[in-house]
Amino acid sequence: MIPYARHSTDRRDGRAAAQVIERGWLSSGPKVREFETAFAARVGAKHAVAVSSGTAALHLACLAAGLKTGDEAVVPAITFLATANAVLYCGARPAFGDVDPATLNLDLEAAARRVRSKTRAVLPVHYAGYPCDLKPYAPFFRKKGIVVIEDACHALGSTDRGLPVGSCRYSDMAAFSFHPTKAITTGEGGMVTTNDARFSRLLCELRNHGMVKDPELLQKKPEGPWAYEMQHLGFNYRLTDFQSALGLSQLAKLDGFLAKRRKLVALYLKELSDMPAVEAVGESVAGYLKTSAHHLFVVKIDFKRAGKTRRAVVEALAGKGVGTQVHYLPIYLHPYYRGLGYRPGLAPNAEKVYASLLTLPLFPTMNPADVKRIAAALREACAK
Repeated sequence: MIPYARHSTDRRDGRAAAQVIERGWLSSGPKVREFETAFAARVGAKHAVAVSSGTAALHLACLAAGLKTGDEAVVPAITFLATANAVLYCGARPAFGDVDPATLNLDLEAAARRVRSKTRAVLPVHYAGYPCDLKPYAPFFRKKGIVVIEDACHALGSTDRGLPVGSCRYSDMAAFSFHPTKAITTGEGGMVTTNDARFSRLLCELRNHGMVKDPELLQKKPEGPWAYEMQHLGFNYRLTDFQSALGLSQLAKLDGFLAKRRKLVALYLKELSDMPAVEAVGESVAGYLKTSAHHLFVVKIDFKRAGKTRRAVVEALAGKGVGTQVHYLPIYLHPYYRGLGYRPGLAPNAEKVYASLLTLPLFPTMNPADVKRIAAALREACAK
């Protein structure tokens, strides 16, 4: 079975983590800061704050942005649950925006029209790794005092107008994930990048129970070098030192991972070009191959034209040893969100395109023969 995603680790990664464990660092230590420094340099941001997951990165970014009860934040209808859940964690309410059918990124023009007095943040997602074009809308959001938090969990290695996603040139913060399915992995882990020193300091405090240890920032004169104060309600969202060592080892291989993904996607496009009912998400957009990190390879299938249901195609592919997934059901259609009062029809593009989506396998250890095998299986599954 070829799964839709798989992590890429080797002995060097294992040795890097083992060396840290052997030195006795089982929680946060010097490797965390080293990883943060290297990551910030890689994406061109001034600050990077390591945390325990991509979800934690999104949650802390929303907290740092000041989201609270009574506020709203615009999020795309099609994304992983964590993007919207992070807003709820702060007591705020997600306002679901529709997506661009070509890329499945948040339609920022429509998002700008959704802005109202309660809107405090917008969380554009770089879906599957294709960069969301933030520059035209950054001045509008800035003028309105709206914090822009990029959900870049799919997008390490993507570029926007020649700049790495995560540089925060057109945003306030960017959140990344190091889950095993992502571009690089630390097992579980995440990072927030920013160019704002105030956000960086607050994120560091919030990931560690809201504690402040810097004597110059304490509200009361310290009794001694052990003194600390809890100035915020924070969380235990720390990343460990051995995870950071793994992250550093993985980060050094990122360029190779990206090059392999792009070659595989180029071959996919060639192999699927004779299937008129199948189109890759983002394929029609200029620069698709070069600017996307290709975290996922998602296709839109005209199942009606193919004369097959999605389930039938998925089951036929599974029978050929090809694993697939669907990314994603519009969030507001999940039972929990329906219980909060959200109803179908909020994002017509999202609901329409969802019915056509299928994610095919893509990861760096795949080879050209795998792509040809998958394409042949899909061609057979969609044949009338």
